[in-house]
Amino acid sequence: MTATTDGSTGAAAPAASSATTAPTSDTTPEAAGTHHAATRAIQRATDFLLARQDAQGWWKGDLDTNVTMDAEDLLLRQFLGIRDQATTDAAALFIRGEQRDDGTWATFYGGPGELSTTIEAYVALRLAGDEPDAPHMAKASAWVRERGGIASSRVFTRIWLALFGWWKWDDLPELPPELLYFPKWMPLNIYDFGCWARQTIVPLTVVSAKRPVRPAPFALDELHTDARDPNPAKPLAPLASWDGAFQRLDKIMHGYHKVALKKLRKSAMNSAARWIIERQENDGCWGGIQPPAVYSVIALHLLGYDLDHPVLKAGLASLDRFAVWREDGARMIEACQSPVWDTCLATIALADAGLPGDHPALVKAATWMLDEQIDRPGDWSVRKPALEPGGWAFEFHNDNYPDIDDTAEVVLALRRVTHPDTARIEQAIERGVRWNLGMQSKNGAWGAFDVDNTSPFPNRLPFCDFGEVIDPPSADVTGHVVEMLAVEGRSHDPSTRRGIEWLLAEQEDNGAWFGRWGVNYVYGTGSVLPALTAAGMPAAHPAIRRAVDWLESVQNEDGGWGEDLRSYRYEDWKGHGLSTASQTAWALMALLSAGERDSKAVERGITFLAETQTEDGTWDEPYFTGTGFPWDFSINYHLYRQVFPLTALGRYVHGEPFKDA
Repeated sequence: MTATTDGSTGAAAPAASSATTAPTSDTTPEAAGTHHAATRAIQRATDFLLARQDAQGWWKGDLDTNVTMDAEDLLLRQFLGIRDQATTDAAALFIRGEQRDDGTWATFYGGPGELSTTIEAYVALRLAGDEPDAPHMAKASAWVRERGGIASSRVFTRIWLALFGWWKWDDLPELPPELLYFPKWMPLNIYDFGCWARQTIVPLTVVSAKRPVRPAPFALDELHTDARDPNPAKPLAPLASWDGAFQRLDKIMHGYHKVALKKLRKSAMNSAARWIIERQENDGCWGGIQPPAVYSVIALHLLGYDLDHPVLKAGLASLDRFAVWREDGARMIEACQSPVWDTCLATIALADAGLPGDHPALVKAATWMLDEQIDRPGDWSVRKPALEPGGWAFEFHNDNYPDIDDTAEVVLALRRVTHPDTARIEQAIERGVRWNLGMQSKNGAWGAFDVDNTSPFPNRLPFCDFGEVIDPPSADVTGHVVEMLAVEGRSHDPSTRRGIEWLLAEQEDNGAWFGRWGVNYVYGTGSVLPALTAAGMPAAHPAIRRAVDWLESVQNEDGGWGEDLRSYRYEDWKGHGLSTASQTAWALMALLSAGERDSKAVERGITFLAETQTEDGTWDEPYFTGTGFPWDFSINYHLYRQVFPLTALGRYVHGEPFKDA
């Protein structure tokens, strides 16, 4: 290894050479052919990626989620009175195009119909003028009724419907704005929630307190199972259960809503408004993600901020920047944008594929990433007030919420670049490493945004029935941090060793690791194995051999790897699904790090990537291989199909980075 393992900082950059590694004299004809195919694929993929770099130095691929983003965008515009026909028609065109044959909408490509998503899509199309008796609408409403109607949908869906009187506020869980006054040591204070949930819940406490109702443009009787009682009460769980206890707590909060002291309530809502405004980013958004921005705009508007107020004007303008206009005139809303993540991964891919470290594209990317480093405290500093800033965020503008995963990968990317300003690179890396070390949780692992964000209570609230609302440590993030620390010469640092111990304890019985931010065990395993070997763990270690055996056991007959999102719910889907380029690359990166370059599994995987590459140098990948919330909110990062295969191919041809040949 080039990096030292004596605890010293710093590591030499990989050799700046674009020459390919020739096969050795004893290479089999099959391996030589695979090597040649990989080399050709690398060249095409490199050309494709270089051609798509922005002039400022960054990359950003589209980020697909599901049609609730588009439906809620229309509902927001309807609520504010700013919905226009052109936007409506473009959104409706996209939503109709995503409808499945059975009349439903799914949350990921090829997935099953999902009730709340289908309800929101249906309502959006009603706003666009689609009649209930149109065949595609009738099919959707019948499916909704068969599954319990609106009453069976998630809380967030029913909140949107309550804004127009399609659901009663009294029949929704309650979260009072006084929650903002809970001290940090008290259960259910706002910092017990993950940052994405926190940013959403604070404005929603205002909405819940105000309980606004705008005139509904039409009725939704066709989505109820019983028009006489469209909001049926649900039975309470036993008092001795957690669910029962929190259901009764919700009833107490409903009672408090009726007797809340006016001065205290007004003060709490004003405090919420200040909290929201203080966290608005320079581009007008909140947290760089769509949901908090939507609810923040609604909350501030309810508190008297008119649409011409600079805060709301900037907020609405930021939402427009989430729109992706397609060639057919359809308009898709991104839940988030990922330029920092995409740029550091693209830099790693191009460097590992043989691009010289001083190549202008890499230098430009590094300069842009340096400019994106965050130098002020954010919400993370509530738990770590003495820690100096130095992380990177996921998005263009999100200074309040840098994340540990991006910071680790940016450091790994910067180490691959021969930048003319060496001192600036070293300073940035030192600050990033120090910040990541300071964000280690008590158990030795790392979460995504916060330290020790592991309270068991937020997920118990009836209000929180959709996705993760806490940010516990995960194997994939911890793996990336451990890999970064190893490359920085900190393999024997106590923090690194604690991270490794945690990873070994988290290995599944089958040899895999769970993937929190990517699908799923293939991603987790693909993140952990390179970290363990970078930290000096020998390929013969039992944990590594078990992981290799598992990866080989789930390889598809076509040579690729794939894992369906259903693996988050069903045991028999673990490691199974149609092959994708990104998941194949994750498996290959793991196997290559474990010394399996000459194995049949690697040869078949490389062949799969070479043979499925399109003529323009990319790969077709409609399947969702990223996650926001496992199962509940899935993501198709359009650049994943490019950067990860290129990384895997490059490591196959050139060898592992930061390791001697």
